[in-house]
Amino acid sequence: MPRKVRQLIADLEKAGFVNRGGKGSHRNFTHPQGLRVTISGGAGDDAKHYQERDVRRALDAAKAS
Repeated sequence: MPRKVRQLIADLEKAGFVNRGGKGSHRNFTHPQGLRVTISGGAGDDAKHYQERDVRRALDAAKAS
């Protein structure tokens, strides 16, 4: 069962990413190390496979640095 967009957002914020806003349902998250991730969709929507992959990669990169 896919995770919800709100869970991805919570993981990003816990890792130090900051929501810089966006247009429509898009949210742009940035990290002090220069990493960027864009998440689209409503908070209650199921996350797409590529969104989970992008968040996982960003979290791994934030930990590695």
